[in-house]
Amino acid sequence: MSTPTPVLAARQASIPPVRHSRMASSYPFAGALEMMGAAMSFSRNEEIYGEGEPADYLYKVVRGAVRMYKVLSDGRRQIGAFYLPGDMFGLEAGAMHASSAEAIGDSTILVFKRSAVLALSARDADVARELWETTVRELQRAHDHMLLLIKSAQERVASFLMEMAGRGCGVDEVALPMSRQDIADFLGLTIETVSRAIGQLEDAHAIALPSSRRIALRNRAMLSRLTAS
Repeated sequence: MSTPTPVLAARQASIPPVRHSRMASSYPFAGALEMMGAAMSFSRNEEIYGEGEPADYLYKVVRGAVRMYKVLSDGRRQIGAFYLPGDMFGLEAGAMHASSAEAIGDSTILVFKRSAVLALSARDADVARELWETTVRELQRAHDHMLLLIKSAQERVASFLMEMAGRGCGVDEVALPMSRQDIADFLGLTIETVSRAIGQLEDAHAIALPSSRRIALRNRAMLSRLTAS
């Protein structure tokens, strides 16, 4: 079992059981929970928690983005999910984290003590419902990711772009916080295959590339057909 780094352990130890936080009230997971938690800053590629660490805290993205991943036995990295502002993560079925989580770029994360949140959910129906909805979303996301991995490379990339657009990264132009290597590790592809698939979609006039991390969705109908394949 891994243990938190000294810096992270010190940060976690400083989180109070209850803390007044105006920041929390601006996000869906608010109400009674706006009195709990602490805002923590993480720099680019900084670990938030590691696989095998005690799952003593729950997390919510305020600013930035987070990747959840596992390192496979052969050294390859498999990204299981991306978390964007408003997303909650770190909720585990067991007592330990099954994966690791890192900040993709400079990020602000709201951190809650798991025991305090679960205790509050036992007496607050709104908190209990939000925890249930978070669990259902995670199950649906895992199911969708499993189905994604059986599609062709072009279908995977199209599905990913449509998902990011649907999650608030943009409507007609998607701003991606993650790198192409991150996308490749999420889609189970090589970075070369991801770049080739993006090029094919660009040649088909389904997308345009204003910059490496901004993708304009020019033909949603075509992308939707690929997503549904």
